[in-house]
Parts: sequence; structure tokens; C-alpha cells
Amino acid sequence: MRPAESADVEALVEIRAVVMRPDLERLGRFDEHRVRQRLRDAFSSRHTSVVLADGTLAGCVALRPAEDGHWLEHFYLAPHVQGRGLGSAVLRTLLDRTDADGLTVRLNVLRGSAARRLYERHGFTVEAQDPVDVYMVRVPGAGTA
Repeated sequence: MRPAESADVEALVEIRAVVMRPDLERLGRFDEHRVRQRLRDAFSSRHTSVVLADGTLAGCVALRPAEDGHWLEHFYLAPHVQGRGLGSAVLRTLLDRTDADGLTVRLNVLRGSAARRLYERHGFTVEAQDPVDVYMVRVPGAGTA
């Protein structure tokens, strides 16, 4: 991983659109413009890391400070690098840091998303849900994969 730069945004926007499309379509919420614009609007290079695989940009993850810990956001990996343990390695790296600082981590994941299993393996539990999102929380030191 490396710190994100503003020049990374458009490549990350495209990864997000590809990765989220199947779940958003399943939920009847896919919009070509909105799926891209939401990341553009929320992007903060200060809190975002670029994920590299074989030296090339393969995704991103953001860890945004919050009042009671951190929010894990914008965790996207290009389809060609999924299923190889990269997501677990990235998550483990971030959670080691938050555990060392004694910080709770929250996130939301789309209902029915396969990513939920990854989060559960790393100690996240459901805090709340609505028709679109599942809100999860992980206390410091919760179980890991």
C-alpha cells in the first residue's frame, strides 16, 4: 500500500464502478454517474491508501477518523486481484494499527455483498441494517482470520 494522491482518483473511481455494479444492480440502485461521483465527492488523500498488486494500482481503502474510532470506507479491489488473500492482508494491516491504538472500527457494506464474509472473518459484527446497507462494528482485538 501507499498513500493516495489526487491523481489516483479517476482510476479508483473506475475500480469502484466495476466492483460495486453487480451488488448495486441486484439492489436496483446502480447509476453510472452516481457510482463514480460518490467516490469523487468523498475522496480524501489524507485518509486513503492505494492498494498495489504486482506494482500496479489494484484498489484502495480509506480509514477516516471518527468521534469514537474510525470508519473503514471505500475498500475496493479490482476483480482480477480478488480471491488471492489481498483483501485479508490489507484489512489485517489496518486492523493491527487500530487495535494497537485501542480504536473501534465501523463500516457499512451493501446487503448481500460477498465482502460481508471478509469483514466477519476479521471480527466485525452487525450493529444495524436497513434495506440497502448493513452497518458493522469491530472492537479492538476482536477475532481475526
